[in-house]
Amino acid sequence: MNNKSRTIQKVCEALLAGDQESASSIARAEFPFTGEPPAGRKYKEAESTRIFIRDGFVDRYSGDRLIFPAALRLLSRLLPEEFPFQANWKMSECHIVYWELSPTVDHVVPVARGGADDETNWVTTSMLRNSAKSNWTLEELGWTLLPPGDFSVWNGLTGWLVEYVSLEPEHLQDARIKRWYNAAVRALNAV
Repeated sequence: MNNKSRTIQKVCEALLAGDQESASSIARAEFPFTGEPPAGRKYKEAESTRIFIRDGFVDRYSGDRLIFPAALRLLSRLLPEEFPFQANWKMSECHIVYWELSPTVDHVVPVARGGADDETNWVTTSMLRNSAKSNWTLEELGWTLLPPGDFSVWNGLTGWLVEYVSLEPEHLQDARIKRWYNAAVRALNAV
């Protein structure tokens, strides 16, 4: 039996014995609540793009290559039946590529668990792994933090996106693509 379930069992036994004070003391001493206010953080495209480039568009938890968000959105515009996208990512209407290969920024140590909300604690991971990780620590999940990829080897198709949109700029009418495109151009110029 793990220590956490044993602690809860002891709390329940104290409650059953009518000793709420002991139950409270056991809980505070052995399994304290350490809540932090939620960060409610939403990353801007430029901020996310810098992290994706720094990490070489590699999922730092799995080592899988990921694809720049605007490249995926452009694929959905060009091939809507093959790569359908739904604004709320409804699984029955949106291609699984958005969960498996779309990069997101994750806090290695969740902010809700005391982690810093800055670049020292941010890594690239897929939407799928970010959702699975939630507010768990790597240790709790049995995951490890892998080294970043090499942007010069894999650029997440940012180069393709910039080249394609340069040839067909009408795709910049899509506000999401335009924001990511602009972030990519600025970031690529800085590399």
